[in-house]
Amino acid sequence: MSTEQTGLTGQSSVDGAAEARAALIALRAEVGKAVVGNDAAVTGLIIALLCRGHVLLEGVPGVAKTLLVRALAAALDLETTRVQFTPDLMPGDITGSIVYDAHSGEFSFREGPVFTNLLLADEINRTPPKTQSSLLEAMEERQVSSDGKTRLLPDPFIVIATQNPVEYEGTYPLPEAQLDRFLLKLTMPMPSREDEFGILSRHAQGFDPRDLAAAGVTPVAGAAQLDAARRAVAGVTVRPEVLAYIVDVCRATRSLPSVRLGVSPRGATALLAATRAWAWLAGRDYATPDDVKALARPSLRHRLDLRPEAELEGATADGVLDRVLASVPVPR
Repeated sequence: MSTEQTGLTGQSSVDGAAEARAALIALRAEVGKAVVGNDAAVTGLIIALLCRGHVLLEGVPGVAKTLLVRALAAALDLETTRVQFTPDLMPGDITGSIVYDAHSGEFSFREGPVFTNLLLADEINRTPPKTQSSLLEAMEERQVSSDGKTRLLPDPFIVIATQNPVEYEGTYPLPEAQLDRFLLKLTMPMPSREDEFGILSRHAQGFDPRDLAAAGVTPVAGAAQLDAARRAVAGVTVRPEVLAYIVDVCRATRSLPSVRLGVSPRGATALLAATRAWAWLAGRDYATPDDVKALARPSLRHRLDLRPEAELEGATADGVLDRVLASVPVPR
């Protein structure tokens, strides 16, 4: 390839990355047509898209968790599926099952809702562990094994699961092994007074959360933009001292008296991936310690297992992470 051709290819990559960043910024604005506030959660979902990671979205009923994911799906030119998790849901209802075709007289595999690009697992903690675990292979390996055959899932494939943090009756807490498969755990708090006024104003003007098309939400990004963005994120430079900072933050969680189980190496790699995506979204091709700090909570909070006595004393995962970030020296 000639020098001129190489230059054109490089310029094309730069233009593609710039177009992808613009599309993802537009994605954030598009979701905002349906969801007031929660900018941090929207940004977290975009980071997950960039990292091919899964998200656990936590919040009390009525804070627009499902609406947020539906708005994201409407703003993406991707195939999406929603599954309402219930106590009687079976693993085959998620992954698919072998069925008998009376016309052909043969058995065939019928794909489940997991064969999609964006899977909304609504109230995932309402289904028993056996059904929860049916997602483990799909989330980790992006494939489904059935009847001795392995079937690949579409690319991209992302699970966004919601759960209610305060209701325990009739729920099944996610095991640590499954929590560790989520790249981020995002929390949706109660809105501020200003945001809540904005929500009511929209409803007073006729906004219908069941009709996102009427709200003007249209696809602004698709698989091509995500692919270009991911290639650009992979080129974000992380200096050795920033890598060491990530390692030190994660290792510090393992030696605290209030923590029974600290962050694993998988958690460290998740924090690294999210940090690079955050830096790229900010328009930089390098990551900083501040990027690590910004993503530490959503990347690590669900990977900490606190001791019961510490929880009784009021300790929280976010509080532990705040103390860790305050104690670990920040590289210059």
